Amino acid sequence: MKKAISVGLVAAVALSMAACGSSDTAETTAASDTTAAAGSEAEQAESGADDGMEEFIIGSTGPLTGANASYGTSVKQGEEIAIQEINEAGGVQVGDTTYKLVLNFQDDEAKEDKAVTAFNTLVDDGMNAYVGAVTTGACLAQTDLSYEANILQITPSASAEAVTENPNVFRMCFTDPLQGQMIAQYVIDNGYESVAVLWNNADEYSAGIHDAFVETLEAEDAGLLVADESFATGDVDFNTQLTVIKNSGAKLLFVPAYYGDVAYIVQQAKDAGMDCDFVGSDGWDGVLGQVTDPSVVEGAVFLSPFLATEESAADFVSKYEAAYGATPDQFAADGYDCVYAIKAAMEQAGSIETEALIQAMTEITIDGLTGQVSFDESGEPDKTAKFVQILDGEYTAM
Repeated sequence: MKKAISVGLVAAVALSMAACGSSDTAETTAASDTTAAAGSEAEQAESGADDGMEEFIIGSTGPLTGANASYGTSVKQGEEIAIQEINEAGGVQVGDTTYKLVLNFQDDEAKEDKAVTAFNTLVDDGMNAYVGAVTTGACLAQTDLSYEANILQITPSASAEAVTENPNVFRMCFTDPLQGQMIAQYVIDNGYESVAVLWNNADEYSAGIHDAFVETLEAEDAGLLVADESFATGDVDFNTQLTVIKNSGAKLLFVPAYYGDVAYIVQQAKDAGMDCDFVGSDGWDGVLGQVTDPSVVEGAVFLSPFLATEESAADFVSKYEAAYGATPDQFAADGYDCVYAIKAAMEQAGSIETEALIQAMTEITIDGLTGQVSFDESGEPDKTAKFVQILDGEYTAM
């Protein structure tokens, strides 16, 4: 963790110099569409693989319906691109056996009870390794289950520290505390003298980032934080908190939250005539697809390990846009990188046994879409981060 924090903070310092809910009907329709598409996705994932190959089943869960469906859909589609590439290239060679990868993705709606059911379904279906869950609460509900089932688990985006407490669990994303520290360092390095924070006190992700942000900021200067307001999951009216923040005179508002909440907050901040900058955590990725008026997030900065406009991502972006008619976000990139990490672990281990795969995860390095990544024995990634700014309705590198 010390190494990861050190790398992240160095990256933050270097980069800082540059400037939702669904109805039952909608969820039912989305679920039907998912079921209908399952056959074609399986064919796509297996294309190019010889009939004689053994199957290696990658189980995965995330929200495909509900308020956070964009995150799960992105991860799933990123996984599909990676699996298609690997199978078309001849599969994964493990000793004398060649494996084709098969994806079994279950919708968990970003709910803890659904996540448990989804995971148990994957176990019953015979998965060999597990990518998930996508959201923090759902992942925390599964980690003990994956340990008891003796399955290698790698989450693309669940960032609570407790996620990786068991030795079989790894993560592709940054931890909540590390995000909080990096964003606080960005604030300090950019000379902001008055900062406010608006966070979800009922969400592990938001709370973890908030706590580390406040601790880091106050260690630098206790006077920087002029307002610390919170809300609860499901809230859609933030005017009371925003009034307090406006009256505090804060020149920067930090919102460590998912894009659904962010879309409400930034619009209501504009309606209230607030004149401040915005900075966000990686949950902001995809916010342009949530706001009706892109100008409400113009100039906003958020933390992300991936930017679709970078040259190194061009091939992936081209394939993704051709397959899904959309530009990939960091969650798609995280899902893609998770599949390639499992492939590398299989090859390194020369086995598909869980114990061997877990050991191999600490021995591999992959050049992923989210950067060069290796993992320590605590399951944490060693990688750098970048800050993304929204300019002219587009995500741009800083």
